[in-house]
Amino acid sequence: MVVYNPKHWFRSVFEIHRSDTFRKLWPYIILAALVSWGIAYLELEYLKLSDKSWLKNITQVHNLLGFALSLLLVFRTNTAYDRWWEARRQWGGLTNASRTLAIKLNAFLAKDDRNHRNIFRKAIPLFAQSLFSHLRSDYTTYMLDQVNHPELNFNEKHAPNQVANLIYRHIVALHHEQKITGEQLIILSKEVEEMTNICGACERIKNTPIPYSYSSFIKKFVVLYVMTLPVGFVFSMGYFVIAAVPFIFYVLTSLELIAESIENPFGLDPDDLPIEQITNNITKNVKEILHK
Repeated sequence: MVVYNPKHWFRSVFEIHRSDTFRKLWPYIILAALVSWGIAYLELEYLKLSDKSWLKNITQVHNLLGFALSLLLVFRTNTAYDRWWEARRQWGGLTNASRTLAIKLNAFLAKDDRNHRNIFRKAIPLFAQSLFSHLRSDYTTYMLDQVNHPELNFNEKHAPNQVANLIYRHIVALHHEQKITGEQLIILSKEVEEMTNICGACERIKNTPIPYSYSSFIKKFVVLYVMTLPVGFVFSMGYFVIAAVPFIFYVLTSLELIAESIENPFGLDPDDLPIEQITNNITKNVKEILHK
């Protein structure tokens, strides 16, 4: 049973995590406060405008645009989260496919067939390791250079394809050696196919970013919307706009930053998928199943 601890809730409220948007936005929040102060001083002290000025009606435009902006930000965040969740589903599927393949091989192979068991104990986790390295190629690489196998050469080649090819070649060899039947060959082939399909789905997520024009438009929309807020609201809020406008800016831009953070789930940000941990779990599980 999970015990709820209210301290964790309040800690997340007051603690500034390294992924917190406030750490990234505080210089711009201060800038928004200075701009708000400048506009308020200009209208109230320098120009001495009254609440009868036509500038007061600008708030009606903000009310109309605020609804459109909220819809855009919700759609933006949902789209980014869908990419994150789809990536998590694919890696969950890879975990299941790796375990299932290991379980089936454990049942099909003879207990004393240490040679083939040892091959698959290394090859199946190697697919997850190679996919990890492939998806993280822009940031870091898995220690694939330590793998010594005559059929593998990871230099400037598609590592997951090579490992999948290696696994399937050994499965076909088992059939040729009459250690598995034709029906068992078909059963094992489906698991290897599932692993390659997962690789393709992950590549699709990584190589298909959110259109730049869409993301750029939202950023411009947010900045223009927030920076013009003090023009009309200063008549009803006075100098309080110095605090209100930066807060609105923080909320709106944080949603955009969160979407940017999770739309690429294979990176190194704290919000990205822990695919290294998933890879290590696959390695551990397969070795336990295909024990010698």
